[in-house]
Amino acid sequence: MIIGVPKEIKNNENRVGLTPAGVRELIQRGHTVYVQYTAGENSGFPDMMYEAVGARLLPAIEDVYRIAEMIVKVKEPIEAEYSLAREGQLLFTYFHFASEEKLTRAMMASGATCLAYETVETPDRSLPLLIPMSEVAGRMSVQEGARFLEKPQGGKGILLGGVPGVKPAKVLVLGGGVVGYHAALLAAGAGADVTIADISLPRLRYLDEVMPANVKTLYSSAHTIEQELPVTDLVIGAVLIPGAKAPHLITRDMLKLMQKGAVLVDVAIDQGGCFETSHLTTHAEPTYEVSGIVHYCVANIPGAVPQTSTLALTHATLPYVLKLADKGWRQACAEDKGLASGLNIVDGRIVYPGVAEAFKGIIEN
Repeated sequence: MIIGVPKEIKNNENRVGLTPAGVRELIQRGHTVYVQYTAGENSGFPDMMYEAVGARLLPAIEDVYRIAEMIVKVKEPIEAEYSLAREGQLLFTYFHFASEEKLTRAMMASGATCLAYETVETPDRSLPLLIPMSEVAGRMSVQEGARFLEKPQGGKGILLGGVPGVKPAKVLVLGGGVVGYHAALLAAGAGADVTIADISLPRLRYLDEVMPANVKTLYSSAHTIEQELPVTDLVIGAVLIPGAKAPHLITRDMLKLMQKGAVLVDVAIDQGGCFETSHLTTHAEPTYEVSGIVHYCVANIPGAVPQTSTLALTHATLPYVLKLADKGWRQACAEDKGLASGLNIVDGRIVYPGVAEAFKGIIEN
């Protein structure tokens, strides 16, 4: 198979779809890999490393899309790429269609097969290609939240872990999944007073057992969230409904309960955001204020640490890339139901239930 690795063009997206090690594995199996010039440079993988393992370099993104049977990348195509995807081509990347009507319509019109990292499953229903970036995003959410609590960044001017004689910051993590677990762990390690909220009692019991003593668990409801907000300095939104839009757990009216300079970090922004007042931001302009509350809603948080993220992502995606390249997507998905769950758009039709539900009555399927 001919595999193409284009350079990411989303704002400040520094990751790359495959490392040179991943490319080497494909070439050793007899596949051909084309990599766009400088695609891996910002992740610490210069062109010479790809050439050394046998990749062929191409100057422009159009060239990569034109020649490749399968495109392997990190983030969803942005508008400049919509016309490059073509009928019969397989696109393997993060898509998050449920929150992107324009992208969904464009990919349906392209005729390309869209296989989304975020909905590939294992037999136990976990999400193996979402987990590594969720781990990074969870840890980064606290790192960024702590930065924007600083007064020069618009925050309250509070140190996450406090100092002897001064109380630490209060952190509320909404969602006890992979993102929430890693956010709570990092915040606790910094010395913050952490509460992690979820609607799954078995998950809360597990978190209560494994988390440090400065992490408390809370059953999540609108009432309990409202009770926490007046004393919370940093909120991490970490809810996930696979393939579907995130619910709004904090409404605009709830912001009035919070102290000025508190920070909201919406890690669910890829799926539409879990705060009513959330809208997409970028690493170039990561925050904005609503009612005096700082909002951080960057959709590609792991792009800020591209070397770590690219290595972690390739470790997870490569077995699936190899399977798709060796067998073609139809046979690979027929043999692996978990991989088949990654199919979101096929032959111009939405085939993933969560995406279909998000656009029910909006997009003719």
